Amino acid sequence: MKAVGAALPLALVLVLMIGRSWPAARAGLAGLGLATVLSLTIFRISAETHPGIGAGGVLAGSSLEALFTAATILWILFPALAIYELQVRSGAFDVIRAGLAGLSDDPRIQALLVAWFFGLFMEGAAGFGTPVALAAPLLVSLGFAPVKAVALALIGHAAGVSFGAIGTPVLAQTSLVALSGADIARATGLLHGILGVILALFLIRLCGESPPMARQWVWGVAAAACFLVPYTVLALTVGPELPTLGGALIGAACFVLVLRRKAGPAGTHDWRIVTKACMPYGIVLALILATRLLPGLTEQLRSIEIAWSLSGTFRGSMQPLYHAGSILLLGFLAGGAAQGHGLTDLREASRAALLRLAPVTFALVTMLALSRLMLHARMIHELAETAREAGAAWPLLAPAVGALGTFVTGSATASNILFTEFQAAAAGALALPLTTMVAAQGFGAAVGNIVCPHNVIAGAATVGLNGQEGAILSRTVLACMVYTLAGGLLVLVLSSWP
Repeated sequence: MKAVGAALPLALVLVLMIGRSWPAARAGLAGLGLATVLSLTIFRISAETHPGIGAGGVLAGSSLEALFTAATILWILFPALAIYELQVRSGAFDVIRAGLAGLSDDPRIQALLVAWFFGLFMEGAAGFGTPVALAAPLLVSLGFAPVKAVALALIGHAAGVSFGAIGTPVLAQTSLVALSGADIARATGLLHGILGVILALFLIRLCGESPPMARQWVWGVAAAACFLVPYTVLALTVGPELPTLGGALIGAACFVLVLRRKAGPAGTHDWRIVTKACMPYGIVLALILATRLLPGLTEQLRSIEIAWSLSGTFRGSMQPLYHAGSILLLGFLAGGAAQGHGLTDLREASRAALLRLAPVTFALVTMLALSRLMLHARMIHELAETAREAGAAWPLLAPAVGALGTFVTGSATASNILFTEFQAAAAGALALPLTTMVAAQGFGAAVGNIVCPHNVIAGAATVGLNGQEGAILSRTVLACMVYTLAGGLLVLVLSSWP
């Protein structure tokens, strides 16, 4: 009974968003209302179950966590939107579009360059919503419909999420189980390395209005190989920090070389002008590399932290100087100045960005409040415990638990923190290989980013699609399901090896 009740709020959100095309704000509010009722009845949160806090304290604490997390997400969205507004107003997006057309006039190849390689690079360098916030507007500037652009950006970056933000999701796992980052990276990288081509092919399938031609499928496989080969090698030999970042850099260079040799350029362009148009992104990339790869600088930036806690149960923290939003803000200001924009241009772009954020905030807070309440009312724990009863079939379902964690929390790192120890306990109880099951968690947590409502809302906000989150989700859910199932089958095979 409890397991069914725990699943109802999530099921309601999915049905309303996909089946009834409700906006995320309304669907999330309905799910939150149902979760509140269930937490007070079936799950019986009270002063007895939460001494010193009580039911009211749980509801208030969950809401505070939601508000704080929403603020950290909005701090990414604001400068990303400001960059977008500045690029549109200055004509820089037109220049970038022409530059990409100089590499290929095939929309599917352009989508691979932006949604796959650029999105994966930004995931490896910054993570935390940055890839979708930057890639989706670029895709719109190339002529893709906004709904399709966000869906492509969500699918395109997912294979790199396990090692996003310089390996943060894996590093979180190392603090919870007796495994090194290198051990987890090898197992997790192998799963994505074998299966990642599925996501590239979904990109090819989703890009155009007509079915892809044979050569376009081949380009999808080539793009997958260019990224996944160095990605897997780095995961097997170096550790969790560089697979996504290095794989995207090496892969993009290889893909462009092959593209220019095989297909030839569709036109010519002054690349000095293109470089100037890309200046905000170049500065963002340089800052990310410096802040993530220079140990002394990294430690100094991370030493400043905004943190709070309530009753020892509810908490939040943010490192403002290390946060991706602060880097994006510097990219906006410095990039705009490098392009010759004055204070008036920057102010107008910022004002437009703030206006676009206003309708997004409520949807974010609602969805986050739902996720935090489900966590503190132990609904997520109940779902996980029920899944573990699958016994021998557990390896097939393990990635789905990781995906569920990301769907609810909005973060692969948070999903890993939530469920890694649970996956380890299940591995011990069922005599399954620990490394493989921990990797299954990390794999699933990455996949969950494709359908996570928080990511969908954030991506929709960057292209002006407030209220159409269900349309985006309907285009990404199949990719998530197929990739999760493929991961489960592979984990089942690997876990049965002697």
